[in-house]
Amino acid sequence: MGNAVRVLSTLALMGAVRSLAERYEASSGARIDADFAPTVALLERLRGGEGADVVILTEQAVEDLAAQGSLAPESCVNLARSYVGMAVKAGAPHPNIATEADLKATLLGARAVAYSRIGASGIFFAQLIERMGIAAEINAKARVAPSGFTAERLVSGEADLAVQQISELKLVPGVEIVGPIPRELQSPMVFSAGRLAMSGKPAEADRLLKFLASAEVASALRESGLET
Repeated sequence: MGNAVRVLSTLALMGAVRSLAERYEASSGARIDADFAPTVALLERLRGGEGADVVILTEQAVEDLAAQGSLAPESCVNLARSYVGMAVKAGAPHPNIATEADLKATLLGARAVAYSRIGASGIFFAQLIERMGIAAEINAKARVAPSGFTAERLVSGEADLAVQQISELKLVPGVEIVGPIPRELQSPMVFSAGRLAMSGKPAEADRLLKFLASAEVASALRESGLET
């Protein structure tokens, strides 16, 4: 583990980090030792004293940690933007979600909708259906995942629609992305990274951060469902 950089990352960056790990090790000689969970769960673990070298979280969480002195402010970088989208089981018809009215009709007509409880996408979706005036109807038949990937509920047959960050939906085999929830209804979620002030490997952590924020990895981020 001596040549490993410990990373705690939000689920939205799982696909990108995993796809880049081998390339980074080949170029730097250091391995990425990453653990993935929703930002809220990772913040709880950090408050509980868990250590790491680099964190990848929502921009707001990174800014808050830097303001508290938990992250080295000069190390913090924005990596990518993400939109919340919808998926269906592979082979199923793709519903129309082009407009707010289309989305509302699709959600009301679904047998069950899967979304997350504590992730950024779940918080957004809970607020969205409240604003649309359909929270009671959707939640009466929702499959709310405490953590992990909502699209797994499509594969198991528990739901016929899944809502989450597009980069997270893409990580589940056997599903198809319908598209983003209408962009006028949402703001992009920005994900950022920084070095923990207590990291025992500041030089290695900063090298990884520079790599993740570089133009050479932008294509891998986009391929994973993120925007740069």
